Amino acid sequence: MKITREGALPINDGFRMPAEFGRHEGTIMIYPTRPGSWGKNRSGALASFALIFYEIIKREDLYLLVPDNPEYYAEAKELTDLIANKVCSECGGRLVHALNLIKIDTDDSWARDVAPIFVSGRDGSKRGVNFGFNAWGGEVDGLYASWDKDNAVPSKFCDFCGYEYYDAEPFILEGGSVHTDGDGTLMVTESCLLSKGRNPSLSRQQIEDRLKAYLGAEKVLWLPRGIYNDETNEHVDNVCAFVRPGEVVLAWTDNVNDPQYELSNASYEYLLSATDAKGRRLKIHKLPIPDVPVLIGEEDLANYVFEEGEDERSVGERLAASYVNYYYINGAILVPQFGGANEESDKRALDILRGIHPDRTVIGIAAKDILLGGGNIHCITQQIPG
Repeated sequence: MKITREGALPINDGFRMPAEFGRHEGTIMIYPTRPGSWGKNRSGALASFALIFYEIIKREDLYLLVPDNPEYYAEAKELTDLIANKVCSECGGRLVHALNLIKIDTDDSWARDVAPIFVSGRDGSKRGVNFGFNAWGGEVDGLYASWDKDNAVPSKFCDFCGYEYYDAEPFILEGGSVHTDGDGTLMVTESCLLSKGRNPSLSRQQIEDRLKAYLGAEKVLWLPRGIYNDETNEHVDNVCAFVRPGEVVLAWTDNVNDPQYELSNASYEYLLSATDAKGRRLKIHKLPIPDVPVLIGEEDLANYVFEEGEDERSVGERLAASYVNYYYINGAILVPQFGGANEESDKRALDILRGIHPDRTVIGIAAKDILLGGGNIHCITQQIPG
């Protein structure tokens, strides 16, 4: 049910966006079908999605949005039934957490950006926020021509599941463009939130005011840049993430000749000078990007089927590969692994995150096929707080 209220913004009602590393009720994902992202042969993407489904269902509820299409629904049900049966066999013959297949049409599978962002009240109650979505830039630099189905996801999901929600439209905001410590601090990038394709009529201060109002933030940290060649105008979730209040991981490279070096160094210098909402200086963990850039190959390009108006790719294009695009689930972290020439850097990322999170299981997920779609593990997941 949409919450209507006097004035433009919900202010001072006690609701705040919790940290992703807090307890989850579940995770929202979207079944991958778009050929311009996942290819006419989707087997690689489906294999990676299935690994994530499996790890989630073992630890929390999964809400999987599936097209209202008999063929895709049957395919999704067959795959998730296999995973559920495997989990059952490992958990004493019963499924502890719910697996929910929900028929909601979408334009693609980027749940982080199109699903509702949830905020929690002091009593533990939850509400969604329905921000506007325009495919990462609308008519200016959006990545596909039609996004009506994606834009309708938050209200449809909340109505289906019985959550109240705030309607923040026409304010444009993707979930991947914000990160929170759950303790009053929100983190974004200037390159994304100040891009001309999102909210060009709003000043930086007006954008910040809306973030504080809808997500319950007290302070917004504005990193200057994100990951090189990130087609989302450099979402923060690909470059920097809170691991706990007062502490972040930052994508990094020591190679001064890599175009990522200047971008990461600019954010590093900013973070060194910043304090969070509670006045704390930030502890920064550097999380190196893959040693070898991940590029589009000829076979990769041949597998895509692009629609008219959809952003296309080219052989040799560098993808925005980053280990910061990991996802917290209850008791664990799912971390991208790119394989091939990056086996050593894959292992290094796991070791660094294990050192930062001794109380969690750190799980590597083969994720190159998700990266070929344009994002990674964090981009295809959206948490519902516990």
